[in-house]
Amino acid sequence: MKLKDIKIGFCVTGSFCTFHKVLPQMKRLVDEGAIVNPIFSYAVANTDTRFTSAAKFRKDVEHITSKRVIDTIVEAEPIGPQQLLDVVIIAPCTGNSIAKLANGITDTPALMAAKAQLRNQKPVVIAVSTNDGLGNNGKNLALLTNYKNIFVVPYYQDDPNIKVNSLMADMNKIPDTIKLALENRQIQPILISMP
Repeated sequence: MKLKDIKIGFCVTGSFCTFHKVLPQMKRLVDEGAIVNPIFSYAVANTDTRFTSAAKFRKDVEHITSKRVIDTIVEAEPIGPQQLLDVVIIAPCTGNSIAKLANGITDTPALMAAKAQLRNQKPVVIAVSTNDGLGNNGKNLALLTNYKNIFVVPYYQDDPNIKVNSLMADMNKIPDTIKLALENRQIQPILISMP
């Protein structure tokens, strides 16, 4: 197993409609032998939506990973100085989180985990899910794609006729993107057709 004993920080930010695509990938990583540490943004930790309640989503994630969710900046901060993780993934990664990460803003546990990982010059993988990836957030996504130690899960326009600026990562490519990021390689192609 290529991911056996690899320590992954799996950050989840508030693209609530995408959670059902992320949970199976979290389980795949665990099944491949990874040690998956879940980290929630404040929105994920505290928001009930039409897709799921915060409590149910937390329960599902903790069941899959057998780990307690990190949901405060204070809990996420030691990731850097203690070198706790081999790789961090943010999936789904909202436009809000993309903008903050591109501009050095660290105001959620997920962003603290990413900052801590980058501090150690270790890989951060982002799996975009945003309605403005080809709009206002296009420049931020382009910046991140060019940053050292940031790797991008391949993405596509998920509804080009109705939501023309919307982008969605192919969540099925999370494990392969992580494996290559651990080798300091970006999976290709980044821009793909809708699966």
